[in-house]
Amino acid sequence: MTRCEGTHRGVPIDLPAHLSLEQVYHEALKLKPWRKGPFCFHQGDCGFCIDSEWQSYMKWDLIKGAVGLEGLEVADIGCNNGYYLFCMQEQQPKSLVGFDPSALYAKQFKWLNSFLKTSIVYESLGVEDLRTYAKRFDVLFCLGVLYHRKDPHSTLKALFMGLKPSGVLVLDTLIFDSPLEVALCPSIYAKMSNVYFIPSVKALQNWAFKAGFKECTPLAFKSTTTKEQRQTPWIEGLSLEAFLDPLDPTKSIEGYPAPLRGYFILRK
Repeated sequence: MTRCEGTHRGVPIDLPAHLSLEQVYHEALKLKPWRKGPFCFHQGDCGFCIDSEWQSYMKWDLIKGAVGLEGLEVADIGCNNGYYLFCMQEQQPKSLVGFDPSALYAKQFKWLNSFLKTSIVYESLGVEDLRTYAKRFDVLFCLGVLYHRKDPHSTLKALFMGLKPSGVLVLDTLIFDSPLEVALCPSIYAKMSNVYFIPSVKALQNWAFKAGFKECTPLAFKSTTTKEQRQTPWIEGLSLEAFLDPLDPTKSIEGYPAPLRGYFILRK
């Protein structure tokens, strides 16, 4: 069992004395792989951290001040195990909903929430379900989803339809560094076969405007490094260090530019 160290910036989870810390640790292991996190469990002076593949606090630190959430209806589309939703709670939104069709991530969320006991609603739905969902939101987050979609225009249109009038979308996607209105269309990118379109900034803005958004403003650009995404004992398989060219880490293993993420604010 790994003790929590001060370097971990995970979602804190305090366990009551009647629970077995050892049993909780083994339950967590059974739910691997853990992509988003970390989550740090404490029981008195003891504890352990789920050291996830992604150090997700780095992304959250970058975007958490972009839009105020207090008193608003908020959803995270492609929420994984709910890491960002748990972070959003600190801003006291009116409601929080997570969308993700993965059965494993739903299990992870349900297990985490059995300790945190939040009122977050987890829907086993995809972005396309926003079109017919029963409510609209003040703020949507869609982080690391767009480049996995075969039809980015339909995805952005669904996000547009999921917002209330004057709603805001916080979007994170891989970006192709080009001044042109183009998108990279790789067969495989960084060993991911489910990457379809990596747009330039201008291409993304064109997609956004065609979907109905009035604004698509860059918030930040950041290269993904092995400090943020890396292999740990809490995942199964390889991570970013194996997806980059070992002789030139500015390129993917296939020879494309290494991952560059863009963060954008889109307004309806």
